[in-house]
Amino acid sequence: MKITTALLMFLVLFCPNTFAEDYTQWGLPEGAVARLGKGLVAAVCYSPDGTQLAVAGSIGIWLYDAMTGQEVALLTGHTGGLKSLVYSPDGRTIASGSRDKTVRLWDAGTGEHKATLTGHTEWIESLAYSSDGNTLVSGSFDKTVRLWDTKTGRHKRTLTGHTNGILSAAFSPDGNTLATADNSGMVRLWDLITGETKQILAEKDVCVVFSPDGNTIVTGGWDTKVRLWDASTGKNRHTLAGHEHGVFNIAFSPDGNTIVSASWDEVRLWDATTGEPKHRLTGQTMGLVGIAFSPDGNTIAGVSRHWKQKVRLWDATTGELKDTLTGHTVSVSEIAFSPDGKTLATADYEMVVRLWDTKINSQKLTITGKWGVGNKIAFSPDGKTLASGIRTVKLWDTITGKRQKTFGDTGLVDNRSIVFSPDGSTIAVGRHRNMVQLWEAQTGTLDLTFYVPTEAINSIAFSPDGKTIATVGGDKVIRLWEVETGIHEQTLTGHTSVVSSVAFSPDGTTLASGSGDDTVRLWDTETWKQKHTLTGHTDWVKSVAFSQDGNAVASGGSDKTVRLWNAVTGEHKATFTGHTDLVYSVAFSPDGNTIASGSEDGTVLLWKVTE
Repeated sequence: MKITTALLMFLVLFCPNTFAEDYTQWGLPEGAVARLGKGLVAAVCYSPDGTQLAVAGSIGIWLYDAMTGQEVALLTGHTGGLKSLVYSPDGRTIASGSRDKTVRLWDAGTGEHKATLTGHTEWIESLAYSSDGNTLVSGSFDKTVRLWDTKTGRHKRTLTGHTNGILSAAFSPDGNTLATADNSGMVRLWDLITGETKQILAEKDVCVVFSPDGNTIVTGGWDTKVRLWDASTGKNRHTLAGHEHGVFNIAFSPDGNTIVSASWDEVRLWDATTGEPKHRLTGQTMGLVGIAFSPDGNTIAGVSRHWKQKVRLWDATTGELKDTLTGHTVSVSEIAFSPDGKTLATADYEMVVRLWDTKINSQKLTITGKWGVGNKIAFSPDGKTLASGIRTVKLWDTITGKRQKTFGDTGLVDNRSIVFSPDGSTIAVGRHRNMVQLWEAQTGTLDLTFYVPTEAINSIAFSPDGKTIATVGGDKVIRLWEVETGIHEQTLTGHTSVVSSVAFSPDGTTLASGSGDDTVRLWDTETWKQKHTLTGHTDWVKSVAFSQDGNAVASGGSDKTVRLWNAVTGEHKATFTGHTDLVYSVAFSPDGNTIASGSEDGTVLLWKVTE
């Protein structure tokens, strides 16, 4: 396959060095020094000449060399995760639709942002170009379809009539008809000359595509069926049965001979003429959110919110898995630096724990298991052990990744927080609902159980002297407990919404708390009086952390920002923006020079702290 001029330009402009981890430096927001993980994935498509594979995700558009699988570029600029992606027919432009309610146009040769199309009031789920490339259509969860002039970027027309969010859109090859499918299962055919609805084709289907010759429309949806329709009459030709779950993605091969359809747990290929099944794609296919044929028809690319966020490539003839593009990750729920600062541990919502080398920003170890290892983590004070767990507590060797010990209740109660005592002898576990358990770290013996009068436990923290535990949960207060006895000592009030995170300063003189009232509050641990209320976040504060010297507090929230505060005066020092979804967790490196933030967007950003 021939390498195009556009691809060569990418290699020159974006990849002066082609080492595997170069992409950790690409498209960084101001103040960030590295990005760990590529984020979630949502859509995939090939360039018309087949040399590039584009993957839309939570942080931008990842471009790969379709022959080697090497990362070529990352296009960033959207402030929300991407939901849809399409190349123009001539391959010169990439259009992307996002949760930020905009469509962006990018130069496919240079990666330059060309235009931003605004007007939708909800996120954009589907995009399609007309065959002549002059019109771009966008379908949104605002229930409208908008048509745009691709030369001027001007809005041409809005099509209304759907009563639910638009999930799929496709032009007929002659450009006279547009097919759209919404979240309720309704498929509409539009006359693009008049802008009127020509026909309601189906009432159970959520994805739609035209055959390359324009004679057939294929739909799939809630009732597990794939339907083939005569494009001129709207009559049903075939109904293909075989899926056990709803069909959410379909595509035609370039020659029109094969249909690929994806349901929740399988991908099937069908003969487009006879409707007979050909074969299924091998390997993990659960949760597919995007699928595409290569222009030569030899390869099928798919992306999923499962598979540990990998992009998979299959042989379209045999259905065998050919290759896997790695690095994409699901939402990061928690992060923690090792005591020496050389390792950063991340946990995600697929219960996978990753250990990263902070010197070279590369992944050095993955800890996983059949049922996952949990999305809450904590380093022991000596850094040799990492604790995690879903319903039990598992201890892992941080060098080898081997499990050392498992203990705890295996009942159907999830762990919501795990933390070591300052001396490493005790592990405290906050469990779903209202239970706190203290375990002896060496033996796995349960030392103490006490119950918190709240609906849930969101966060727990040991005081530096190990004598007190702070808990926060499903209410607006902070509770302090004596570690030795589990006796309730104090209740701190002042927050006006649920408290989600709590942390002690290293010297034990201050307690920080973050809440759904959008504030961080600092408390004097001698008097238990409130010292400062830190305002600036515009949504729920999910996480708080102190620097090792106690002079600074970091906070991360649902407003997608990380904020830095003076812990003594309460003064706001900096705001870091760049995540495209809420920030679940923040942590300082031991030297205080770096803040790590883990986000719903599936990435960890490392921010440089400057005075």
